[in-house]
Amino acid sequence: MSDSVAGRTTTEAAEREASGDDGGGGNGISRRAALASTVGLTTATSGCVRQLRSIVNRDDIDPLSLTITTLPADGDRESIRLAREIAAALEAAGIDTSIEMRSNEEFLRSVLINHDYDVYVGQHPGGTDPDFLYEALHSLYADERGWQNPFGFTNLLVDDLLESQRDVDGEQRREAVTSLLEALTVEQPFVPICTPIEHRLVRDDRFDGWDDGHLATRTGYLGLEPQTDGSGEQLRAVHMDARPSQNLNPINAEYRDRGTIADLLYDSLATDVVDIDGAHELEPWLAEDWVWDEGDDEAETEDQSSLTVELRPDCRFHDGEPLTADDVAFTYRFLADTALGGSATPAPAPRYRGQVAAIDDVEATDDRTLEFTVATGEEVAARALTVPILPEHVWTERAAAASVPGYRVAQGTTDAVVTDNVPPIGSGPFQFGDRTEREHVTLERFEDHFTSRDDVDLPEATVEELRVQIDPRSTSAIQLIEDDSADLTSSTLENYVIADIEETEDVRLLESPSWTFYHLGFNARKAPFGNPRFRQCVAQLIDKSWVVDEVFHGHADPIATPVAGEWVPEELAWDGADPELPFLGSDGDVDVDAARTAFEAAGFRYDGDGNLRVRH
Repeated sequence: MSDSVAGRTTTEAAEREASGDDGGGGNGISRRAALASTVGLTTATSGCVRQLRSIVNRDDIDPLSLTITTLPADGDRESIRLAREIAAALEAAGIDTSIEMRSNEEFLRSVLINHDYDVYVGQHPGGTDPDFLYEALHSLYADERGWQNPFGFTNLLVDDLLESQRDVDGEQRREAVTSLLEALTVEQPFVPICTPIEHRLVRDDRFDGWDDGHLATRTGYLGLEPQTDGSGEQLRAVHMDARPSQNLNPINAEYRDRGTIADLLYDSLATDVVDIDGAHELEPWLAEDWVWDEGDDEAETEDQSSLTVELRPDCRFHDGEPLTADDVAFTYRFLADTALGGSATPAPAPRYRGQVAAIDDVEATDDRTLEFTVATGEEVAARALTVPILPEHVWTERAAAASVPGYRVAQGTTDAVVTDNVPPIGSGPFQFGDRTEREHVTLERFEDHFTSRDDVDLPEATVEELRVQIDPRSTSAIQLIEDDSADLTSSTLENYVIADIEETEDVRLLESPSWTFYHLGFNARKAPFGNPRFRQCVAQLIDKSWVVDEVFHGHADPIATPVAGEWVPEELAWDGADPELPFLGSDGDVDVDAARTAFEAAGFRYDGDGNLRVRH
């Protein structure tokens, strides 16, 4: 039976029961028959009782009411404004909608950890490579915590496509990614809305080299050239998110977005070098080099290959302990299971899950050499080398189950994922100095870092200290730059202030592309959000071009797919409208009749008051 027929039949039965009308068919249940059943009249009456029970025990079909979870204006002004516009569009389509605002960490905890939401609006960290979608959408991760499939989305065909793009390289991979994106435009596990254009303010009189690296990456803070006698002593950043001053755990999902500061504290084997124009390339970092082993066909299985990684010599952690291949091997095992086999089921880290999944096995063959066995193509496996390397002597003890006196802790939660990790012990170009929560976090140059060696051609820390001052507002952050109290805004400026910024000879506005994207996420664990037809209809209620102009003041690009431009096939590229699911209306106003027609064609029904009705 179709959803539409089932919905109509159940609704009519419920209405007849409420009114006492038997529908004229002779099979209705009268109050007298119901009362008679209590004294055991006849076998026929017992049949009516069974029918009554069958009717009243059926799920009701009620008007749909949902809540949009998002951030307040002081957390992300664009998210709350976007949520309000989406709420208005849903209301126009007959869906009762409310908005719930939560702080940054509470928002991420409810969405990523507890999966406690209907739909949400916010930024997805995305990635420069489309393989981030494997972690974001594969059904294997639907019940895990973190950025791995927070939607609870499950689709075996999509799983196959996610896996296929991992297994090949070059043009074959590009074709596989196209097939994946085509499937996602149909399924709409989330609605990609736009990619923001990032703006930061910098002082050119204090430092040169701002255009050499993207300030959302570690290399944006390295290689800067001090322009005055005093500027080499301290790089003064102002950040509009207090979380880095509260928690420096690189694998924590609630306190990390891109994790730029964590990337300055922790090295990875490779680094994604992104310039101010968005061009990027994966380069060796802690690894001196890596070599793919063509292998012996008899020694390797059909779907495995090996990668030999050589570490740079004489590397150390900030506490003076040597960094060896054992620490690297430990890191990959630990990110796959932070309990290190100590719990009934693995407890994967809530970050980097998809990247380490590309590694089948890793073995340290000596202090500087590792052999990785991988089950993906080279492009995806190489990106697995970008995870932060953790010191085994610090993190081993954090594999124990987390415990908080008086509270029930979810199974699989280890100390590793809940510790604030202050002070952090990494091996990166900066080490921890001090912090005052919600005021600042200060990093100091790590003098023994390999980038400072004469034989290493990589950007290095050129300042004695990086002080990150916390200021929650774009307007006051700008004032700090203009007053020469800060050198850069390390987080992006809110779009509403951009037009009012006056550049000078000393102060300049940096514009750079983003691989993050704003989106509407559905909790597919709940009805009707698990229904792709419902998600398609909702996607057509968002006028992406209009919200870019009205909410983002034009400082964003509307998108139909969630990946970077070079991966978008021509048929899915934005060309003034969504090529697959165009907006049902114009200039931000929903065409109510068209919206109703779309929902009804998808199998949903409206009541007499114009409310969309769904089965709960």
